[in-house]
Formats: sequence, C-alpha cells, structure tokens
Amino acid sequence: MTAPLTIAIDGPSGSGKSSVARAVAQRLGVGYLDTGAMYRALAWWCLAQGIDLEDRLAVAEAAAGYPLELSTDPEHVTVSVGGTDVTRAIREADVTAAVTAVATNRDVRPVLQEAQRRLMAQTAERTGGVVAEGRDITTVVAPDARVRVLLTASEEARLRRRSTELHGSADAAAVEATRDQVVRRDRADSTVSAFTEAAEGVVLVDTSDLDLDESIEAVLDVVATATESER
Repeated sequence: MTAPLTIAIDGPSGSGKSSVARAVAQRLGVGYLDTGAMYRALAWWCLAQGIDLEDRLAVAEAAAGYPLELSTDPEHVTVSVGGTDVTRAIREADVTAAVTAVATNRDVRPVLQEAQRRLMAQTAERTGGVVAEGRDITTVVAPDARVRVLLTASEEARLRRRSTELHGSADAAAVEATRDQVVRRDRADSTVSAFTEAAEGVVLVDTSDLDLDESIEAVLDVVATATESER
C-alpha cells in the first residue's frame, strides 16, 4: 500500500504559507492542518479563562488540556474551543497581540507539537494525506514528511500581502501600519523556531514575484517532483 502523502510547509509571516497550503490540500484531495491556529486558539482560551500569559507553567498546563476542536477539511476550516466557534475570533487584534507570548513559551511548544504530530497522523490516515503548515513543521514536528517546503518572500512582498489582508490596501500608510506586527512577530518567533533558511532536505520556494496561483503551482511542482522520484 502507498504511504499517506505528508507535506510540511513553513515560512515567515506573509510568505503565503496558509493560503498556499490550504489550496494545495484542496487540489490534492487531502487534509489540511493549520498549526498556527492551535497557538491562537490557546491564546484565546487563556484570555477567556483569565490565565496570565506571562505565567509560563499555567499556560503550558492549559495547552495540555484546553478543549480544542480543529477541522482538517481544507474546504471548511473551523476552530472551536469548549464548544465555542472561534474561527474568526482568533484572528482579531486582541488574540493577535497575545499569541506571541504563547507561541514563544518553550513549555507550550512541545505540548502542541506532539498534538500536531498526532493530528497529522490521524488526518493522513483518514484522507490519504495531509498538508500541515506553520512554525517548526519542516524541522521539529514532521522532519520525516515526504515533502518539506520553506516558503519565503522579500520583506516588501510579505508586508504588501499582509497589509492587503488586514487593511484591504497596500498603500504606504497601510504597509507601515502592518510593519511592526509582521516584523516584531517574526523576530520573536525566530527565538524559538528556525524559519528563515531551509534545513537540509527542505525545498526553498521564493514567492516574492509570484501571485497566489503561481505559488500554489510552484509547491505542487515540488510535490510532483518528490513523489515522482519515489517511483
């Protein structure tokens, strides 16, 4: 029997990894895992429960038991915590401001990384494959994935994309309003995760001059090359 197709995609903010990963999963007919949503959902839960985000052990304890339900269907991505749909709430400003404290908590990361491995395995078994994206996926969570990709892009391109996503515009004012969030978060995340350079065996895909469709095709080409070489 053919082993499930596991694809791991990492990259800095604004590189396009979430949009590309979800579209690749759709095109391949496999599951999709947004690991960043797990950190965001935990941040939302801590805020809702009044847990001090600076209390590293308290947040780690919450990570081990918070009631997360995460859809892995790329056609219908939802996130619920304790029965509450937080799909939109975890993208709001208060959670965005809080998530760095959660994501850089070194007691939290191993807990969620193990949960990510479990979800990847379950999803791949159920659907025949999984595209997982987020920090540490290519190196720590799934170093044995059949396909590992690091998406990158110039800072200018990443700011333009994130500005358009958040503000509906990429004019100078909107880009400047986005700069601190993108640069600051990547700087903080880089203290606990390596996502600026491709590790050995990880394919680098630069999307600076690619639109979304071209970025998707570039990753699909990587997948096709990797799977063809196994035949």
